[in-house]
Amino acid sequence: MRHLVMALASVAALWGQAASRAEFPQPQFEREQWMTLNGAWEFEFDDAGAGLNERWQAGGRAFTKKIMVPYAFESKLSGIGDTGFHPWVWYRRAVTLPAAWSGKRVLLRFGAVDYRAMVWVNGELAGGHEGGNVPFRFDITAHLKPGANTITVRAEDIPTDEYQPRGKQYWQPKSRGIFYTRTSGIWQPVWLEAVGGNYLDSVRITAGMEGTARFEARLARQESGLELRAVVEDAAVSMTTLAEPVQVLSYTDATPRLWSPDTPNLYNVTFELRRGGQVLDRVKSYFGFRTVAMGSDTLLLNRRPLFLRTVLDQGYWPDGILTPPSDEAIQYDIRMMKEMGFNGARKHQKIEDPRFLYWADKMGLLVTGEMANAVKYDETYAARFTREWIEAVERDYNHPSLILWIPVNESWGVPDLADTRQQQHLKSLYALTKSLDATRPVVDNDGWEHTDHTDLTSLHDYAGTGTRLREKYARLSRKPGSPIPDNGRPAMIPGFAYNGTPYWMSEFGGVAYLPKGLEASAEAWGYSGVERDEALAQARIAGLFEAASKLPFNAGYCYTQLTDVEQEINGLMTYDRKPKFDVKKIKEWNSYPRW
Repeated sequence: MRHLVMALASVAALWGQAASRAEFPQPQFEREQWMTLNGAWEFEFDDAGAGLNERWQAGGRAFTKKIMVPYAFESKLSGIGDTGFHPWVWYRRAVTLPAAWSGKRVLLRFGAVDYRAMVWVNGELAGGHEGGNVPFRFDITAHLKPGANTITVRAEDIPTDEYQPRGKQYWQPKSRGIFYTRTSGIWQPVWLEAVGGNYLDSVRITAGMEGTARFEARLARQESGLELRAVVEDAAVSMTTLAEPVQVLSYTDATPRLWSPDTPNLYNVTFELRRGGQVLDRVKSYFGFRTVAMGSDTLLLNRRPLFLRTVLDQGYWPDGILTPPSDEAIQYDIRMMKEMGFNGARKHQKIEDPRFLYWADKMGLLVTGEMANAVKYDETYAARFTREWIEAVERDYNHPSLILWIPVNESWGVPDLADTRQQQHLKSLYALTKSLDATRPVVDNDGWEHTDHTDLTSLHDYAGTGTRLREKYARLSRKPGSPIPDNGRPAMIPGFAYNGTPYWMSEFGGVAYLPKGLEASAEAWGYSGVERDEALAQARIAGLFEAASKLPFNAGYCYTQLTDVEQEINGLMTYDRKPKFDVKKIKEWNSYPRW
């Protein structure tokens, strides 16, 4: 409780502390020599799309604004706070490299830029990237010069493109209903890293509960005469001469300290790439021994039944929109979830900031991996989504906290599943995800319209009371082919039958409560009206939690939602992270015994 009191006392300060986000952006792949590029950049809107023709990348125009990276221009923390439509924007800043980096190769890294990015260094094109939710990098060594260097970024994000993976970002000028303010351009950290003549491109870590960790290291380029070394917990475990583009090492602990929400044990590991006695590259990482699998009745974590008591987390912030204002704010949200009795978060329609996943690993919070979907389907969307989803799975594969993949929510991006193309796209995403990651379960289409290709049958139901929820699912059967009640749309796509997998109530609740003293805007809403009486709101929420605990949904439930977001006031906390109810009371609701 002491931690909660401290957190509540400092919640207002979380927004004020936001500035440069100076912490290392990707703790699972950390180099010693790095430089943050967060902070003030020159900035300009390019509403006419004239910048390329006028060669802004070569200094063809002086930019008139300043922006705080990594915050999108729509956010208050960016220093601009303009939520209008601006499809093309430009960034520029000067960088002088440390003298110690002389002779090193230099990588320019972006956490995420929504949606397309072009990057120049000293007027020369370094590269481009499409996909607004995943990281990318360029080796900019050949473009650098002594002294100051100029980095220029052009971001393109067409606000009205409904075939673009955008999640909860609204394609209309003003937020409405379940859709919120857009995030355009740079919205995750930017940084530089110094590496040797060759370097580690990535390391995939697979660590099961039996105590063996497998390290699959991929190099920037294949080269003979190199050696790879791994050091786990200060003990060198292996070194091998590289002969293949991907090199596999392993580490075994006969008595592994397993990772779980109650015991989030992590092992530190350092990887070194060597040529003779010279270290070309050194990367710090970590991992956790744990196994997630499907049992006959439920999910299993480390071979023990796992009942998911999770909460829907949109990952939005009042001043940063999709970008957390600070590392402390991320920790606060996770701490509050655990104080409320939740063991996990369903990160909704967002590839979350890697720092969130890092703290989930450290603090012991289960997390789902969910992609931002589009609104409409065509072959362009299918290609866009597939490319970006592959990158997302690769980025987050190593996190022990991440236990479940959800590529699609409520048929977003595939709104007409009578269309066989959309059916095939949905089924292909399940198979693709399993091909990329054989260690985690996959939900094909969260909420409704399932195929027979899913590891969990997840359902969404916003019944207003626990009594209604229990009555609706009282006769639910686990027998394959059994009928499932509909909720807006059918639980199964016509022509497909329930495959007998465990049920997960992956959205329920949604009780909108506005505490006394707060005024409701005209747009404020909830799934079953806006409740102003605290006692009635508590009674409804308690009844819903109790019903969800006793339904035949053996995989668990997910309550909607952690915080209010803009006009949506379904949160257990306000948008600025103040609990609406006694946190101890929420934990009681979240602790009803099964059956």
